[in-house]
This record gives sequence, C-alpha cells and structure tokens, in this order.
Amino acid sequence: MKKMIPLMVLAAATICGPAAHADQLDDIISAGKLRCAVELDFPPNGSRDSDNKPIGFDVDYCNDLGKVLGVEVEIVDTPENDRIPAILSGRADVAVAVASDTLERAKTAGFSIPYFVFETIVLAREDSGIKEPDDIKGHTVGGPAGAYETLALAEQIKKVNDPKTQLLTFQSQSDTFLALGQKRIDATYTTSTIAAAIIKSGKYPGLKVVGKAPVDADYCALIVKRQEQGWLNYVNLFLNRQVRSGRYAELYKKWIGEDAGAPPDLTVPSVYR
Repeated sequence: MKKMIPLMVLAAATICGPAAHADQLDDIISAGKLRCAVELDFPPNGSRDSDNKPIGFDVDYCNDLGKVLGVEVEIVDTPENDRIPAILSGRADVAVAVASDTLERAKTAGFSIPYFVFETIVLAREDSGIKEPDDIKGHTVGGPAGAYETLALAEQIKKVNDPKTQLLTFQSQSDTFLALGQKRIDATYTTSTIAAAIIKSGKYPGLKVVGKAPVDADYCALIVKRQEQGWLNYVNLFLNRQVRSGRYAELYKKWIGEDAGAPPDLTVPSVYR
C-alpha cells in the first residue's frame, strides 16, 4: 500500500493541477478583439484622414489580420519609441508599425518575417545648401530616436568625422519634420515613401529629396511577444498569404501609388525564399 501512495498523489496532482495556459492566438480569438499598434504619424503606412479615422497600408493589414481571425480590430495609436513597450505591457497584441527587424530589438520582442521594405533617402530643406547625400558634412541633421534611419545617419556622421556635423534626435517622425520645417535641422534620413507623402502634402514646404542615403534596404517586421511562438507562427503564415494572394501588391499600389511600380521583393537572397 505504501508503494501506491506516490502514484495516488501524482494522479491527484495531475487532476487538480492548473490547466495548461492557452497561447495568445487563443486569447485573441476568445476575446473577439485584436489590438493592433500602428504608428499613425508615418504616412502612407499609418495616418489619419480628415475625419480623424486611422488609414494607411498598416491599418489595412491590421484589418486583414482581424478578418481572417474573425475578430474586431482596435487600432492603437503608437509612437515609434512605444512600439515594443506597447507589446510587452500587453496594451497591444501585435505591432504593424514599420519596425526594422534589428538583432538588438529581437532580444526583447518577437519579430515576424518581413512585411515591408524601404529605400532610405536624404530629405533636406531647399535652402540648406545640401544638394547630394555627402553634403550633410558641417550641417545639423536629425531623426526619431532609435529609428533605423537615425542609427544609419549617426553611423554616417562618424564617417564624416567633422565636429560641426551634429545629430539631434526627436520623439517621433512628426517632431523631426517639424524641426526640419522650423530650420532646427537641415536634413534627415527617411524612407522614399514617407518623403513623397510629406512633399505631396505641402505641410512642410521647401523640402526636397537630394538622393539615396548610403544605407542598406530596411526590412520591416511585425512585432509580438517573444515567447508567443504559436501567435508568431500564425502571423508569419498570414504575411505569407498576403503575398501569395496578391493582397500585398494590391495595397502597395493603393497606398504607395500607381507610379511606384511593382512592390519590392520581401525576400533576401539566399535567406528568405
């Protein structure tokens, strides 16, 4: 009889123990809501229309993801520096917010396969004297703190090795463009898509693209909690399906424009297939 006690205790513990925790995918479906962090000061990926309604490529992707999940979508307006904190704190389930998939960020959060890719350009004031990318020497330039483009700009300043070349950082893209318009900085690194949208808007007159920045292609990914592998797997399959169904190309044409040509290939040679 004594030999049976451990087995009985084990059986009781198994029956009475806590149930296995469902992963975040199950939680989202059960809640009937997908909270999607989007950077709404980054057109054409994320912005607001005249009625203050969220619009953009990333907003449409959030709505598409909610549709296949069969749940309501809540767009959470999330500044650039708050994208990962919003995921880690549980304020959002996924960030569709043009986040570069850096190894440093991946120590903290989980990143999907690429869903968007940018070409980085130099946007300068017409009266700054900057006519090409190398002309930033001796100027004050700036960008959003921690952004891929700003980090690349900082590296370029190191190469310039000129004490008069200064870098200012800001809280958001909007703050950066405001500083550019107010002549607090002479130029910034940004994406070709957002530069085109900013110039077209006329909100900050006197800006021009002076050339392509000496920066590699910027692959962007969706962000989820690092430990939620089941949810990450689902997100990756969703992104795969967006390309295979033609939806990626459709939305790229819608938001980037008819003249943008074919959407960029999201694969990396010899890596993503």
